[in-house]
Amino acid sequence: MAATDVELPLIIEFRGGAELLFDNKKKHEVNLPGDQDWTLQKLLHWIKENLLKEREELFLQEDTVRPGILVLVNDADWELLGQGKYKLCPNDNVLFISTLHGG
Repeated sequence: MAATDVELPLIIEFRGGAELLFDNKKKHEVNLPGDQDWTLQKLLHWIKENLLKEREELFLQEDTVRPGILVLVNDADWELLGQGKYKLCPNDNVLFISTLHGG
């Protein structure tokens, strides 16, 4: 089966207030096109174009998440996985947790 015939199923979650930027929806089950190798870096761009509803600057800073947002892949800190270079696998659970809270 060619790579273009396969989709990449993922679960993307937002917590700690980050969900407010995504229509208050905490869990998104998505199927990414299988025509490329997906990394967390590419996923961030996809999220920006397809899921982010408002205030991009509260989620992204340049080509990564802004400081104060934890990123976990299958409960492992993305810093241990190579951050944006991590190659996504089918059924990965990618969780974004905002640790920034207004007062």
